[in-house]
Amino acid sequence: MPRPTKSQPERGDARSRLLEAARDVIRTKGFAATTVDDLCKAAGVTKGAFFHHFKSKDALGVAAAEFWAETTSQFFEGAPYHLPDDPLDRVLAYIAFRREIISDDIPAFTCLVGTLAQEVHATAPEIRDAAGASIFGHSETLEADIEAAIKAREITPDSWSAASLARHFQTVLQGGFILAKAGNDPDLARDAVDHLDRYVRLLFGLEPSKGETT
Repeated sequence: MPRPTKSQPERGDARSRLLEAARDVIRTKGFAATTVDDLCKAAGVTKGAFFHHFKSKDALGVAAAEFWAETTSQFFEGAPYHLPDDPLDRVLAYIAFRREIISDDIPAFTCLVGTLAQEVHATAPEIRDAAGASIFGHSETLEADIEAAIKAREITPDSWSAASLARHFQTVLQGGFILAKAGNDPDLARDAVDHLDRYVRLLFGLEPSKGETT
């Protein structure tokens, strides 16, 4: 779940500055390649300040995942895709919003917790679990609209549910971020989101959006 804008914590708030630095530096370099020195330099704090707030780099990783979950929750709660009255329109507006916030700066639109989960799932379970809580927690925010869309369209899913479709959204988004990194091309992420839009429209018996083909 990308956070496309950078907040500017007060200069005296060393902990917040370190978390902001972790969000940006780890998405650019990866967790393993990011050093405490990198984080201190980006945050403009001393190593003493770092270890005052975090006992280790792994502790910072857990806090960064939790910080990401908190700040992205606020970001998505205020997003315009909640406005349509029809639940399926809200679901499709969510997909359109995710495409809109894909920028040409790959680290800026990719997902911190996705990056963490890929890197440390077998080596740092506390970070993995914090990252997973963020990813699955965001996925759960889509379930009510998907369930309402199922009922409104009188769909009878055979082998899928609102929860599984919401998780599939994350599968496509996270996969799109990986492809964008692998190909050094943001359009690969946009293409993945376009396919997600087509898939959801087909599931609910809609025609592809204007200009698209199946």
